[in-house]
Amino acid sequence: MSKDIATEGLQLDSLRDPPLPNKERRSEIMAMMMLAKPIALESSDLHKIRNPYPNSRLQHARSLKSTLIRNSHESNHSLLSQESAGSLVQQFNPNIPIQEALTPPSSWYTAPNFLSLEFDQVFFTGWQAVGCTEQVQEANSYFTGRLGNIEYVVCRDETGELRAFHNVCRHHASLLAFGSGKGSCFTCPYHGWTYGLNGALLKATRITGIKNFNVKEFGLVPLRVAIWGPFILLNLEQEAFSQQGCEDDVGMEWLGSSSEILSTNGVDTSLSYLCRREYTIECNWKVFCDNYLDGGYHVPFAHKDLASGLKLDSYSTTVYEKVSIQRCEGGEVQGQEDFDRLGSKSLYAFIYPNFMVNRYGPWMDTNLVLPLGPRRCKVIFDYFLDASLKDDEAFVAKSLEDSEKVQMEDIELCESVQRGLESPAYDSGRYAPMVEKAMHHFHCLLHQNLMK
Repeated sequence: MSKDIATEGLQLDSLRDPPLPNKERRSEIMAMMMLAKPIALESSDLHKIRNPYPNSRLQHARSLKSTLIRNSHESNHSLLSQESAGSLVQQFNPNIPIQEALTPPSSWYTAPNFLSLEFDQVFFTGWQAVGCTEQVQEANSYFTGRLGNIEYVVCRDETGELRAFHNVCRHHASLLAFGSGKGSCFTCPYHGWTYGLNGALLKATRITGIKNFNVKEFGLVPLRVAIWGPFILLNLEQEAFSQQGCEDDVGMEWLGSSSEILSTNGVDTSLSYLCRREYTIECNWKVFCDNYLDGGYHVPFAHKDLASGLKLDSYSTTVYEKVSIQRCEGGEVQGQEDFDRLGSKSLYAFIYPNFMVNRYGPWMDTNLVLPLGPRRCKVIFDYFLDASLKDDEAFVAKSLEDSEKVQMEDIELCESVQRGLESPAYDSGRYAPMVEKAMHHFHCLLHQNLMK
């Protein structure tokens, strides 16, 4: 046997399981283990672990746990679920100027407990866009929806009054209505309890023998509902209920000082409703918002056809209380058809936290972003068009085809970003100060709400 072969044989032998010790030896080993002291890391060693990039001056002062996550190969979002959502909020500093600021940490986009905090502090406070008036134009019409764990139904009763309720039967919690439609009442599919579109309990089946039951106390639980322009809004706060408010008051609460600017720039009821499209995207809801708010930064790289119809050097961003408005002029277009679709000026309004209004040429489309989980969202597009063009089938089809192409390009970007956010290689990024002001404003508003 050669020396190499003999050496290999010894190495293989060393990998085999050793013989089990006898009973007396096992007792000695157990005693030694009980007397052994744990090994402690010196603070200097922890410092080495905490900052794997000692030459970087851009690192946030993250917790040790957060940094250890970055150095592991485990899933970021599963480990970050152990860290309190409050501590994650504090890892972004809104007081640092955009020229020096870091973007929020990736944990904002991956941690399940962070999304729970967002529902409580962001979505369940103030007015939220949920649909458009076209969905409930007629008496006895309704539509349903869900935001977080809140199931709702919006309807017009037989008198035409707009109402909204929690879409939950008061008997055993079954959902009452599904999708959209028309009807004179809501009948529970579980046990047949029936409610009027004014929320009153009309019929409770097979309750003979029940005691201390007041039918007036078992109507549907109401929600605040309002209309601004063509949009329907809900307020999901659990405070004192007020069915409807003045549209001007609602506009100021929802839009602040930008209310008049939007209404005088074509965001109104003058256009006709056309259609709806929905997209389920594998990304956190904020990834989609961030993509919208980069001031056209990605347009020449990701949307080359769209970029050819816009004068990108004219892009401007104005920030208001809860709204940011991006504007862009139409560029040199190859044909009259492109000019007719995009127009000479475009306005893109982001209404905090998750609603976007795009007004261009004879078109308006809205984007409502609904969180479905830490790494999934639904985006609902509603399209509106100048009534004089609704019957131009070729124009409508081509315009929707162009819009669909842009959405597919954005979906690919957003899903790619989400996968990158979940990588241990990424923590925070930087802002491009001249173009990403609206994105920074969005993050600052989130921080403000989440710290309440």
